[in-house]
Amino acid sequence: MLAADSWQFTGSLRRALSVIVNGKSVELHFGAPLHLKDLLDERPSAMANRKVARLLRVHFRRMRTRVLGPDLSHRRTLIDGVVGSPAVRQAIDEVAAAQGRSTARIKKRAWRYGHEIASNMSYPVLRFMDSLLERLWNRLYEGVDVHGLEHIKALAGEHTLVYVPCHRSHIDYLLLSYVLYRDGLMPPHIAAGRNLDMPLIGSLLRRGGAFFMRRSFKDNRLYGAVFNEYLHRLLSRGHPLEYFIEGGRSRSGRMLSPRPGMLAMTLRSHARTSPAIATDRARGLVFVPVYIGYEKVLESNAYLKELKGHQKRKESPLDLVRVLGQLRQPFGRVAVNIGDPLYLDAFLDHHTPQWRLQRDLPRSPWMTDVIPRLGNELARRINDAAALNAVNLVALVLLSTPHHAIETQLLIRQLNLLDTLQRRLPGGAHISLPKGDAETWIAQVADLGFIERRDQALGELILTDAAHASLLSWYRNNVLHLFALAGLTAFAFRNNARLRQAELHDLLAPSWPILCRELFIASPTALDTTLRDMLETFAEQGLLEFKDGAWQRPSGLLEVNEQLQLLGGLVQPTLERGFLLLTTLLRKPSGTLSQDALAEQSRQFAERLALLSGREAPEFFDARVFAGLIESLHDEGWLWLEQDRVHYGSTLEQGARRASTLFDPALRQRLLQITETQGSV
Repeated sequence: MLAADSWQFTGSLRRALSVIVNGKSVELHFGAPLHLKDLLDERPSAMANRKVARLLRVHFRRMRTRVLGPDLSHRRTLIDGVVGSPAVRQAIDEVAAAQGRSTARIKKRAWRYGHEIASNMSYPVLRFMDSLLERLWNRLYEGVDVHGLEHIKALAGEHTLVYVPCHRSHIDYLLLSYVLYRDGLMPPHIAAGRNLDMPLIGSLLRRGGAFFMRRSFKDNRLYGAVFNEYLHRLLSRGHPLEYFIEGGRSRSGRMLSPRPGMLAMTLRSHARTSPAIATDRARGLVFVPVYIGYEKVLESNAYLKELKGHQKRKESPLDLVRVLGQLRQPFGRVAVNIGDPLYLDAFLDHHTPQWRLQRDLPRSPWMTDVIPRLGNELARRINDAAALNAVNLVALVLLSTPHHAIETQLLIRQLNLLDTLQRRLPGGAHISLPKGDAETWIAQVADLGFIERRDQALGELILTDAAHASLLSWYRNNVLHLFALAGLTAFAFRNNARLRQAELHDLLAPSWPILCRELFIASPTALDTTLRDMLETFAEQGLLEFKDGAWQRPSGLLEVNEQLQLLGGLVQPTLERGFLLLTTLLRKPSGTLSQDALAEQSRQFAERLALLSGREAPEFFDARVFAGLIESLHDEGWLWLEQDRVHYGSTLEQGARRASTLFDPALRQRLLQITETQGSV
């Protein structure tokens, strides 16, 4: 493998030339040692030789598969195989009969679809892109930090890997492939939107492993059959794959609800090749969650315009020119964190033990239930590997202030508090923390242009304007889930100076499961256990004290109360949105509002609240956030849908009543006044 970058057999001269040409990019791997004494095991020499040769062949094949991936078929051969498959032939016959066209004509259309979809991965192009991207990253970023890749290497040779990153930027497509290639792993075939198949750029992406898909093809029977078969052939041959379960880039910065499409096609493909009885020899499919965190994202200004209601601009080659024009701007660092791999067979065996017996059904009932579970579990595992950076931390604090301004010393104390909370009670099993101290982080965020440092006679202030505050909300939302319980606990003590742990538990219990679903928080332990640890950590930091069987705010300590206020401010917008939605729903009899009407009325109330309170935060009244909240309430059993109408019962009424006591009377009254406004949808 020292002198070969493909599976093709080559002669000695060609290998020698390859060494000369590629001498600076040799990939050398050392495997686990094999003890000759154990291999011989008192066997005849001929048998021992065959055993050693067999073990070495298996070892080298696995290593080659890890680095080069499975053998790449010629693109034309692959497309011909897809079009000639039984599933696609059946679709061709059905479409031809339905449209009254000849089979040959529909077959040509299927071949065009295959040509439109299929990647054309090329090893020379991968090497070229590696060199190109290295220069690009050096111009854009101060560094790329990678965490957790080592334990994925052990899986690459023996399992089919499906990488599922969060989707925050177009850079995501390139960054993960670059990181994997640099670490000696085969870059995946990447599912990309057809909008990226632009002149020049599309061809380069296709040769780098991208295959293109239309936004929707549920009404195109033939296209769906071709795409499904193409995806199946990639997976069944063991090619690594990458796609974004969110569907599109997150404009709000938070994790979006997973879309079922690609997950469903992956499960159907896996079911086709899975044996009826589990066996260790079967090649397993493993999902690899990936969190990608930016200190400054290229598309931030475009996201802000879209949240304000502007139409999404169609991508074009001119966008590349615009990106090149930004190369002189500082973009800080970027982090790539690998989360806990999800073994698909084990997941299915746990949730639907009989799935193997129903694998041949065209519309297997078990898939309807398991696909949302799989998507939510992957989203939680992605969030579980979040990368905290300086911009995230400063945004969390600064946006919790009324006017986006804070004294530098208070900001430093609050940043240190957030850092300590994550070190003491990590919000995820694989999170990474920024290097340096609070003063360093503030300097970094100032250098990136998000904040202004202003000298004042009584001490330095940190502030930001309305436009940058809106941008910072995107970075806050990236990691809000890590501090959700800390913020919720602190918020409870805004309106309650003293609470017993049981009282606090009862106060938070209705909101916490909803918050976990909305923010995709992995909550492995019961709330009472997690809450006890959080209260003890608050006490260690001087935020609360335990006295006479109850927890209370320390009396007379203004700084501590300020810190509690800022910490509670992290979840206040989320709680306010929930309160507005529940109040909107409860003002009408059960079954009155449709799901869309409820989301739109709630969005209008949130927009009105933002305008009246002087908030420049378009994401606060983003319609997709309210749609996700309704979905979370449905999943928790607070409401249900019948004939496109939202119904609710005592569970929602009691939960809303208990959750409302979190708010102080003045804020609660203000929110109620907002929902009494006339003229809604």
